[in-house]
Amino acid sequence: MQKILVVEDELGIARLVQDYLERAGFAVVAAANAEEALAQARAQQPALVVLDLGLPDRDGLDVTRELRRFTDVPIVMLTARGDESDRIVGLELGADDYVVKPFSPREVVARVRAVLRRAEGKAAGAETVRALDVAIDVPRRRVTVGDRQVELTATEFALLVALAREPGRVFTRGQLLDAIHGVSFESYERAIDAHVKNLRKKIEPTPGSPRYVQTVHGIGYRFADA
Repeated sequence: MQKILVVEDELGIARLVQDYLERAGFAVVAAANAEEALAQARAQQPALVVLDLGLPDRDGLDVTRELRRFTDVPIVMLTARGDESDRIVGLELGADDYVVKPFSPREVVARVRAVLRRAEGKAAGAETVRALDVAIDVPRRRVTVGDRQVELTATEFALLVALAREPGRVFTRGQLLDAIHGVSFESYERAIDAHVKNLRKKIEPTPGSPRYVQTVHGIGYRFADA
C-alpha cells in the first residue's frame, strides 16, 4: 500500500483529503505544519506529498525547497492563492502538480494517481529511448546525458520521455500537459514552461542556449533531431 503524506493545517480539509485517499487504497500520514511535515517526510519516506502552501509556521514554498534538498518525492500542492506566480514558483522549485482551493477531493485523488503513474515510469512504448546522446531507461527511470547520470523528478522524466520519443516533432504546451498528466484537467500551460526550465538546468550543457529541448516560438517545444 502506497503511503501519502498530507500536509494541511485546516483539520476539516486534512480529514476530507485523508478520507478520500484512504478510500482509494492509500495509507495516509498527516502533518499540520512545516516542521512536522519535514520530519515525517524523512521518517516515513512517503510515495507522494500533498502539500498546502498556506502553513502556519513556514510558507509551503519553503517546505518544497527544503524537501527538494533531500528527496525527489512527487509533490502535489494545495493552494488557495489567486496569484498564479506562487504556483509557477512552486513548479519551478520541483513540485509536480497543484490543485486550487476550493477543490473536489476526487480531483485530488485523481491527480495523486496521475503523478504516481509518472513516478512509477509506466509510460508506454520502448523500454529504452535514445535521442542524440540522451539515453532514457524507462522502467528504471534512469537518464544519462553522454556519460553523466541525471536525476529528474517524476514530471521532468515524463516530459523528457514524451519529447525524446519523437525528435523533431513540435508539441504544443497543451499536448505536453496531456502527455505528462495522463488525465484531462484544466491547468496553466505556463506550468510546462516551468518544468522545461527545470529540465534544461539538469540536462543541457548550457541551459540558456539549449541543445536538446528547443523552443518553437508561438507554439511550444521539440526535442532536437540533429
